[in-house]
Amino acid sequence: MNTQISKGNGLALYPNPIACRPQDQYGQDKEAILHRAGFDSAEKEISGWPGYHATTLHTLPFLAQTLGIATLHYKDESTRFGLKSFKALGGAYAVFRLIQKAVAAQHNGHLPTPKEILSGKYADIVSKMTVTCATDGNHGRSVAWGAQLFGCRCVIYIHATVSEGRRAAIAFYGAEVIRVKGNYDDSVHHAAAQAAQHGWTVVSDTTYEGYRDIPIDVMHGYGVMSREVIRQLDHNPPTHVLVQAGVGALAASVCAAFWQEWGATRPTFVIIEPERADCFFQSGLVGKPVAVLGDLDTVMAGLACGEVSPVAWDILKHGINHYATLSDAHALEAMRVFAQPRGNDPKIVSGETGSTGLGLLLAAQGNAQIWSALGLNAQSRVLLIGSEGDTDPTIYKEVVGRSAEEVLA
Repeated sequence: MNTQISKGNGLALYPNPIACRPQDQYGQDKEAILHRAGFDSAEKEISGWPGYHATTLHTLPFLAQTLGIATLHYKDESTRFGLKSFKALGGAYAVFRLIQKAVAAQHNGHLPTPKEILSGKYADIVSKMTVTCATDGNHGRSVAWGAQLFGCRCVIYIHATVSEGRRAAIAFYGAEVIRVKGNYDDSVHHAAAQAAQHGWTVVSDTTYEGYRDIPIDVMHGYGVMSREVIRQLDHNPPTHVLVQAGVGALAASVCAAFWQEWGATRPTFVIIEPERADCFFQSGLVGKPVAVLGDLDTVMAGLACGEVSPVAWDILKHGINHYATLSDAHALEAMRVFAQPRGNDPKIVSGETGSTGLGLLLAAQGNAQIWSALGLNAQSRVLLIGSEGDTDPTIYKEVVGRSAEEVLA
């Protein structure tokens, strides 16, 4: 095992030995994947959708003081389009882009606006389309919502350990939801096979051989959140950003958007995974993508991924400063801390995945070696990505002891 790994208190940290230097530019190789024009287009289109508003960036002064840092911000995605997750920005945007291209192919290259599609003007084309994906819950809900919003059919595959609450939340948006054996990666392969057999289109946030464009649309959609953060922070970058990993699509999008905006003043970038689903951590150790096998069982359901998205890796392999893994216990503890604020801190409803950043800070606070390795001190300005709210209300109430409505009352 690499001697640079620091461990303790349910947390492991590995500094990326091939991380870019602060002065290194974003670069043309990464610009060929996630680029300003793609982020600009997503922001223009999504900001025109019904119900769009920038989600809240909370300031938590009491927690910051308790942790011994200067400021702590939490980007709260629990209100995003009513889907309770940042995923609403990605899957639904990719569905919209697919429909745009299908219409353009039959109407002399005309790319319809959201308003035109929503009006039913191209229903003869849209109604014949079927989109599909595999999901831990939130991405599938976004794809299903986008399909319902814009008028196409949707089939979603979930794996064995996806909760009934998350299954029902996807079905609520009119999708056909099918449970398959195995883990998340098994369901990804199954969805791809079914799409090939039936002529459907896979809308995934992970890339694989011969499949890149749609996940890149998903990642550009996620960039709307980062653009909001940049404005909400008044273009004043934090010193540290803590982001959930999963397959890496969100992390790569956040890393790219902040790197493009802040350049040499970009933050220290830390990605977090569950102990039992640490494909990025293991990939970082060997310097190339490797798969993590097994059931990937973790309460952080949205991060139960065993394979790195190759395109996300191309952004993150030099953009990550530290790889971290976190125990389930710390993620659950962070959910309860958010729900029971002290001082002037706001009440926050954060799901098992949304709470990982605070979970890392709580775990690291008790480990001087890890705290120092992260470069955290009294001048640190830390940004947490609150990727989800109570996406499974039953699980949330079991963990916190109250429903989201009771917490916010």
